[in-house]
Amino acid sequence: MPEENPLAAYFENNDRNLIHKLMHYFDIYHRYFARYRGTPATILEFGVSHGGSLQMWKDYFGPEAKIIGVDIDPHCKELEEPQVSIYIGDQEDRQFLGRLMSEIGPVDVVIDDGGHTMTQQITTFEEVYPKIKQDGVFMVEDLHTSYWEYYGGGYRRPGTFIEYAKGLIDELNAWHSSGPADFKVTDYTRTTRSMHVYDSVVVFEKARVTPPVSRHTGRETIPED
Repeated sequence: MPEENPLAAYFENNDRNLIHKLMHYFDIYHRYFARYRGTPATILEFGVSHGGSLQMWKDYFGPEAKIIGVDIDPHCKELEEPQVSIYIGDQEDRQFLGRLMSEIGPVDVVIDDGGHTMTQQITTFEEVYPKIKQDGVFMVEDLHTSYWEYYGGGYRRPGTFIEYAKGLIDELNAWHSSGPADFKVTDYTRTTRSMHVYDSVVVFEKARVTPPVSRHTGRETIPED
């Protein structure tokens, strides 16, 4: 029998503040966040709403973790509790994001569950991702909004986060660009180990990345012409 997912268990038994999630998210969370449980990790979530997910992260990561929420609604500040801090600001405001990251320092885990518009998601990623820890995880969820006009989305519409992420796949592989006129190695290439794409979710794992090395061992078995 598979091990019970503690996040799913918390959600099903939740009698505290409201949590609203797509159910397949819980396995994704646990897959990438489990290694931070019981550590002094810093967790940053954009989108506080009723505060239920911040309480869930507090329970999941344990008493050593620092939980930080960000929301544009000033009423969310009232949802602070021991171990949980909340900052009020617009995630589309690059200056606010810069001040936020300077104040809270490098973080281990980022969950973008904020306003879900294309500019909010892309701005937050561009400003925050470079400043998380070298082995950190950045998760953008509810990316089905990339297909919804209300949020600035549309199927293969330029400027959506899904289309933006497709460009990041090229950057991830930029070591293999065939010439200077093609795409180039960037800071993203040097600091991103992997991208994982799920229904409505993209997960980015950071690491220090060096140019790939090709080797071979063993004997040739097919004679050359």
